[in-house]
Amino acid sequence: MDRLSEVFSALADPTRRAILAKLAEGEATVNQLAEPFPISLQAVSKHLKVLERVGLITRGKEAQWRPCRLDAGPLREVADWVADYERHWEQRYDQLGEYLRRMQKET
Repeated sequence: MDRLSEVFSALADPTRRAILAKLAEGEATVNQLAEPFPISLQAVSKHLKVLERVGLITRGKEAQWRPCRLDAGPLREVADWVADYERHWEQRYDQLGEYLRRMQKET
């Protein structure tokens, strides 16, 4: 599987997206990340492993505390991919706007 597909696969899960949103606010421990979810600590750890494998998070090693941090690099790749389509959408909206202007002039 290519890297972009792996990142999209990781982002497909709402729990993982919520974890990333929490990490966007700052680093957190596994226990802190697990608090809002009705799932086991082990399940949260599995989600973190998926995010770490695709490079969306990193884990520190500070004594007993292993904080997780967001690494937004792979999100840049997603944004770049989406941007290619955004140009297409903008072009289509421009065409629609021009069509509507012509229609208004005719009425």
